[in-house]
Amino acid sequence: YTVFYGNNADDVITNYRQLSGNVPMLPKWAYGFWQCRERYTSGEHLVKTVEEFRKRNLPLDVIVQDWQYWGKHGWGVPMFDETNYPRPAEFIKKLHDLNARFSISVWENLDKKSEVAKEYVNKNLYIPNSPWIDIYNLETQKTHWNALDKNLFKLGVDSWWMDATEPENDALVGKQTYFGPGEFYRLTYPLFVSKAVYEGQRTADPSKRVAILTRSAYPGQQRFGTINWSGDIGWNWDTYKRQIVAGLNFNMTGMPYWTTDIGGFFRPGRSQYTDVAYHEILTRWFQWGVFNPVFRIHGYQSETEPWKYGAEVEQNMRKMLNLRYRLMPYIYSAAWQITSKGSTMMRPLVMDFPNDTAAIHTAYQYMFGKQMLVAPVIAPKLTEMSIYLPKSKGWFDFWTGQFYQGSQHIKTVIELDKIPVYIKAGSILPIAKAAQFTDEQHSDTLQVNVYKGDNSSFELYEDEGDNYNYEKGKYTIIPFQWN
Repeated sequence: YTVFYGNNADDVITNYRQLSGNVPMLPKWAYGFWQCRERYTSGEHLVKTVEEFRKRNLPLDVIVQDWQYWGKHGWGVPMFDETNYPRPAEFIKKLHDLNARFSISVWENLDKKSEVAKEYVNKNLYIPNSPWIDIYNLETQKTHWNALDKNLFKLGVDSWWMDATEPENDALVGKQTYFGPGEFYRLTYPLFVSKAVYEGQRTADPSKRVAILTRSAYPGQQRFGTINWSGDIGWNWDTYKRQIVAGLNFNMTGMPYWTTDIGGFFRPGRSQYTDVAYHEILTRWFQWGVFNPVFRIHGYQSETEPWKYGAEVEQNMRKMLNLRYRLMPYIYSAAWQITSKGSTMMRPLVMDFPNDTAAIHTAYQYMFGKQMLVAPVIAPKLTEMSIYLPKSKGWFDFWTGQFYQGSQHIKTVIELDKIPVYIKAGSILPIAKAAQFTDEQHSDTLQVNVYKGDNSSFELYEDEGDNYNYEKGKYTIIPFQWN
């Protein structure tokens, strides 16, 4: 066993990262909204979807292609079937021209009979008697990246969805890997998949930061630009509640980038588009997603675009999307605290209020950064809700500005278009102009909210957004102070 000690949770997590690897900055666009569904069926489908987001003034930074784009090439082959994705570099350029980034699903069990797999087969890079490549072999890692680079990255792909990296169905049991018995090494598979892609992309093009979405993790994986999501989950209220505590627990492991399939992966079929009861949980889940490190929707055999659920849902989602983008200076500065100081963005209350017993026992509230208290609505048809405000110099309602003393439970009125959020007294909160994508935002004009009641400070972080020049000191920090 290895024991990490510190004076508080932040110290413990920082010590873990000092040993296992620091967290690089994600590209700035990765903190914007990710539009995902199972699945888009053509290059034209992807482009028209982004065009509709822009037409409706729904902010978006990333659109995601789920599996099956490989078509005739065989299962899991990282290559577009040009029947539905003709001239892929051209449709990806259209996405870029619309100021959207493109993420794509990649699997490590590509069809051995495919043209792309020939090199893997000729070099014996598959695990014996298995459809999965032996990612533990350094030659496999290089070959795999070269295939992704040639067939996807060079065409303009911006981000990777490394799916099923467990690998799924416990596929290494009884197998012999390059390192040794599969039973012993199986949990490390996602670490080496992430390593192969991160190191490959950084070598190929250091001007683009790596962003890898994956559903599995292993200690140290945070150093490879990874984002984890909670997998193929259901959609009911109990499932949604469990995502909140799962995310908080996951962040306590030292891996700071987390997300879920907003609205659930397995949804209630065609009725989801007209079912008012489902619309409520979808809206609440979407509101909570604003206050996740990564903000992403997804759904199985679903059309997850906001307008598919009617005007009210679309408008409520638009309001939350606008909020996410207005909070971008705060979010991006919190991301820098992760990279530079070992911090955590999504924080169980025990991290900031370890001596407040009531706070520790409040499972479904948390701090987003060190200034915002988030209280997701976790039950249907609520008109009011009890919220605990931890011991401090006080709290301000984010929406109304009303002040409350700390160390108390309060009753708050619940509205469908809002999520309860409170700002700690003694906070400085920078707010940007509304934007349709992160690159549209400029820091020449910011609204700076000061929440009095205690001395406060804030460091506004800015850099070039999508390269690693910050590692060479090319960034600015603008300090704010109130006393």
